[in-house]
Amino acid sequence: MSNPIVIACLVALFSWWFFTGIILLLVRYSDGSSFRSRRLYALCSLPFLVAGSILIQYSSQLVSVMAVYLSFLGAVLVWGWLEYVFLIGVITGPNTSNCPSNVTNAERFIRAWGTLAYHEIALLIALGSIFYLCWSAENMFGLCTFVILYFARICAKLNLFFGVPRINVEFVPATLSHLTSHFKISALNWFFPLSVTILTFALGCWIERLLSVNSLNDIIGFTLLSSLTAMALLEHWVMVLPIPDAKLWRWMLPQEKQKEDHFRRKDYHGL
Repeated sequence: MSNPIVIACLVALFSWWFFTGIILLLVRYSDGSSFRSRRLYALCSLPFLVAGSILIQYSSQLVSVMAVYLSFLGAVLVWGWLEYVFLIGVITGPNTSNCPSNVTNAERFIRAWGTLAYHEIALLIALGSIFYLCWSAENMFGLCTFVILYFARICAKLNLFFGVPRINVEFVPATLSHLTSHFKISALNWFFPLSVTILTFALGCWIERLLSVNSLNDIIGFTLLSSLTAMALLEHWVMVLPIPDAKLWRWMLPQEKQKEDHFRRKDYHGL
């Protein structure tokens, strides 16, 4: 009989790779379309948001292995839809201009917030809604999945703002090209050690819970959470280590004209 922990790890890994690839593929096809067309794409994709919400609410009342997987899938669908509408430029922020190079960090932060404001508000609304759907529920794994995705992304965005040695913008669509002007390539910032410490601590907590539970559904749930947190931790280390992560998805995307972008994968050599 197959090991359920191994299966759960593979499910988490495949979900991370597959859904990321699908989102990048859809974004690549919509890049260059008019805002009206991209808004239509967002409306057509709404069933995924609805399906994810239904799966989270439905599975939260059940205690079974299938319910754990359904709650995980529901959270990924909700998160994926929010990422998709952001990357196609439908839910972003009021600021769509490049950041000047001579501004203070305070002004750069305000400008950076302006590029993401509506998306950040949408994420907060989604997080609050999932909390409401799962309040006092038997199955909290859908909520925990979304919380991991949310806080890992917040940490990643802050690291891009404060500065990291390696920034990959290969998959940033032309619609959001102004975002890269708010990134900073530099030596390690003070927040990076804190963020990886928090993620490592969270990973340790999930593993501790995994080793202490007995029911199969709890084992599957904490394995999924551990795997997801480990991948979030890896994504942070990619910001400082020469890991060619883009190769995981580049092969499955249609070719596009090579961009001349100052921020396309660069290494820090003591700026």
